[in-house]
Amino acid sequence: MNRYPLWKNLLILGVILVGLLLAWPNLYSQDPAIEITAARGQNISAASLGEITAALENAKVPLKHIEVLEGGKLLARFNSAGEQLQAQDAIDQTLSERYRTALTQSADLPGWMRWLGLKPMNLGLDLRGGIHVVIDVDLEAALEQAIERYSNDLRGQLREQKVRYLAINRDGERLQIIFEDAATRDTAERQLRREFSGLSFAVSDDAGGITLLASLPEAEQRQIKDFALEQNITTLRNRVNALGIAEPSIARQGERRIVVQLPGAQDPGRLKEILGATATLEYRLVDTEGSVADAVAGRMPVGSKLYKDRDGQPILLKRRVIVTGDQITDASAGFDSQSGTPAVFVNLDGQGARRMHDVTTENVGKPMAVVFIENRTTTKLVNGEPVKTTRKVEEVISVATIREPFGRRFQTTGLDSSTEAHNTALLLRSGALAAPIEIVEERTIGPSLGQDNIDQGLNSVLIGFVLVVLFMGVYYRVFGLVANAVLLLNLVLIVAVLGLLGATLTMPGIAGIVLTIGMAVDANVLIFERIREEVRIGNSPQASIAAGYEKALSSIIDANITTLIAALMLFSFGTGPVKGFAVTLAIGLVTSMFTAITCSRAAINLLFGGKRLKSLPV
Repeated sequence: MNRYPLWKNLLILGVILVGLLLAWPNLYSQDPAIEITAARGQNISAASLGEITAALENAKVPLKHIEVLEGGKLLARFNSAGEQLQAQDAIDQTLSERYRTALTQSADLPGWMRWLGLKPMNLGLDLRGGIHVVIDVDLEAALEQAIERYSNDLRGQLREQKVRYLAINRDGERLQIIFEDAATRDTAERQLRREFSGLSFAVSDDAGGITLLASLPEAEQRQIKDFALEQNITTLRNRVNALGIAEPSIARQGERRIVVQLPGAQDPGRLKEILGATATLEYRLVDTEGSVADAVAGRMPVGSKLYKDRDGQPILLKRRVIVTGDQITDASAGFDSQSGTPAVFVNLDGQGARRMHDVTTENVGKPMAVVFIENRTTTKLVNGEPVKTTRKVEEVISVATIREPFGRRFQTTGLDSSTEAHNTALLLRSGALAAPIEIVEERTIGPSLGQDNIDQGLNSVLIGFVLVVLFMGVYYRVFGLVANAVLLLNLVLIVAVLGLLGATLTMPGIAGIVLTIGMAVDANVLIFERIREEVRIGNSPQASIAAGYEKALSSIIDANITTLIAALMLFSFGTGPVKGFAVTLAIGLVTSMFTAITCSRAAINLLFGGKRLKSLPV
């Protein structure tokens, strides 16, 4: 009685051994490290090791170890976070043109562990240090941009179909298209309904003429806003990846906010500059027929728009855009081969390349302008309070004559410096923001504070574990020692599963582990108290053990399932910290069911199963 078959004992032993193996990497210390990648057009080679080592020796920064990783990267390890920061400064100051650096942490694992692919669990921002940014997306501006695009598209469509209209005016979130007569309006309505299925059209004669009203339905507005938010998330992720920051986290929060967490990053100024920048380019033909003087005086030629170059001189451009920044697939900074000035080399997607080729073919010998567009935010003190204002800056940075048709690849000059060319290329390569953004919250957590959080979290787990162990050992004697052993095993399995799933441990996650300690031992308390009741009513020790585990099972399952449901709800509807708590709590509930029921039963069976007992040490 109270014996498991051999296969079940071997299966339990196998799970325990696998758990111990997966949790083992977490015993090794995390070294402050720098991940080094080659700059664009460069390659990591054996000579790179010598260059990096020499730069660190010249800066008198002690290097613990440097190695080549898969994927053409170098990983340099250091003894402290201070040396890590000094090393990054040394590399950036001397070798910034050839290499990019990213602060990270790396466990000092032996080679056989790396060969098996074993990794420690990831540490969250609050444990590791880094930058936490909350970004608000101006979705109303995205809607404004969509309406403006529809306005231009409606004009172009009516001109292509040679349908005469008097004007297209903006009325809130609607567009008013005014015609001379009802017949022309009806013809336009039929054609526009067929081409613009996303718009709603209505006839009105009360807006100062024979009018066709075009508006965005609610469903279309929601879709535009959702697309703008998702596009901004993609763009921000591309920009962060271009910066070379290891293991970034970029996620949506609510209806209009984005949370960016960058473990190891310690330069909020550079981060805000890149994340908040909205620079993009537009390519337009120069209006050589219209009068600049008339445009400056307020008499704007039809189909044209007035701009200024960087010297403040007015220039008249066609309103119709040839290609925009969202059609750029790649961009790199360099220098013009003839003039030696900074330049950005641009690649277009298929549609943009065809459009550029068609326009340049039809306009050989005519000038084309490059418009640099950027939203610049300034902060002023008003009544002692900082007030942010954002203005849109549109500058013509280059005007060149089209000498011959071109399409997919070309270069843009007119930039002030190589730094501006580099930043512009980075922003174009990562894509334009679909809507303006504003950083509404920013927190920087230093590595030393992260280490303090780790120490406090480990102390909380250790103190909670020791107190539970003492109580169980004193109150339930040998059975309590078994419960303590499986409780320790439960902690090992939680760490193993977190590492296997690639989950990130945060301070709320540590709180979930501490709570799991109490939940896990609670199952054994129910079993042991049931065994005591069976002994008191006169059952034999072996029968009491069997009855204790069998009759307490339903209560244990009910309690854990209800808690697991609560954890799932927290994960479904909670934000980042709440999700971390829910993940560790859910994992702890599952592992505690295995350890408190199966593993403790196996241990009790090995100690007492099949023996003649007069009493139980419980």
